[in-house]
Amino acid sequence: MRATINYSLAVAGICLAMPTSSHALEFGGYLRSGVGTSVNSSSQSCFQLPGAQTKYRLGNECEQYGELELRQDLYTLDDGSVLSVDGMASLYNRYDRSLTFKEDNGSIRLPQAYAQWSAMPALNGGSLWAGRRYYKRNDIHISDFYYWNQSATGAGIEDVLLGGLKYSYAFSRKDNLYQKDYINRYDFNVGGFNSNPGGELEFGLSYIDKPDSRDAHRGWAITTQHVQQDFFGGKNKLALQYGEGPGTGLGYTGNVRLDDRNKSYRIVEFFDWQLTPRFGGQLQAVYQKDIRQGGAGQNWLSLGVRPAYALSEQFKLVTELGHDQVEAADGTRKLSKFTFAPTWSPKGPEFWARPEVRLYYTYASWNQAAKRAANLLAKGSALSDTGTFGNARHGANVGLQVEYWWK
Repeated sequence: MRATINYSLAVAGICLAMPTSSHALEFGGYLRSGVGTSVNSSSQSCFQLPGAQTKYRLGNECEQYGELELRQDLYTLDDGSVLSVDGMASLYNRYDRSLTFKEDNGSIRLPQAYAQWSAMPALNGGSLWAGRRYYKRNDIHISDFYYWNQSATGAGIEDVLLGGLKYSYAFSRKDNLYQKDYINRYDFNVGGFNSNPGGELEFGLSYIDKPDSRDAHRGWAITTQHVQQDFFGGKNKLALQYGEGPGTGLGYTGNVRLDDRNKSYRIVEFFDWQLTPRFGGQLQAVYQKDIRQGGAGQNWLSLGVRPAYALSEQFKLVTELGHDQVEAADGTRKLSKFTFAPTWSPKGPEFWARPEVRLYYTYASWNQAAKRAANLLAKGSALSDTGTFGNARHGANVGLQVEYWWK
């Protein structure tokens, strides 16, 4: 990690040493913070089904989290291209802990530190970049599910326009700060296929090298995604994904000990709507089938919706209903969660308007198979016997949260 940071800073330092004629500084960020407790006066414990990759967020987040980003344009060349640097610090702290952002309480990280040469005529408006970067991230907001995420520590060529299509290539060694080993990964993307009025197709291929270690394997994954604009006043996305070996991470570098007999399939469908200025929301459906050797496979189904209706220009009633189900060798695990959140929205009534200040009540219930899995795989979690709700198979939290992003 230290070597990567030094490399990124060295690239930035070279750019800083150049004469500058452009000094546009951009400051962006994200913040969510709050307080919460369970109804039995214990600290808030969030609900997530073992085997499910995500959880539904509203009234179900148990941390303070922030991202602070600075982007500086350093130099504008005669051809109109721009040299810039970008850096971001993230801060994470668990609920009911002092705000130290370190040790057992949380962390401070540097998830982005990269240099970019953008709007290059030689690349038909494309760009070159190097460092650690959030790159081509696709996510579902209500569950914070980054189903296709090519963020990386590496370098790449981005959005080169050829024949009306945009081509990108990235080489990376680490997906994120928490990946322990350096593993070569290659991502190829082509987008801009006009499928229908307002619709566009994009294709991606990820190839993961075999690491130089025992019992390791190479892998690959493919993704096809269709984006439909102006869908009920919002946007619809449909993604189909398939991977083998380490490619079963489907958007990340997966377990390199898996060979090509191990496969994963995923379909993602979600859309936003804003039917009127006061009625909006997001709905999602995810299905993933994991084929693993030795009976370790599973099927994951996730269905959820978050509608928001504004009673006035600054006051919304927001609800969220989510259901996760995992079919595994030990049975079918189930978790359902409901949240009601009266919300103050000073920027307006739309679904995406931020900041929001929410009071919330969250109720969840789960079955015995989910509890057995939590006792085995997630001791101390909300669903386990050693968690906040003990032997019960239901629980509730109440709290207050603020969420804000800005650019």
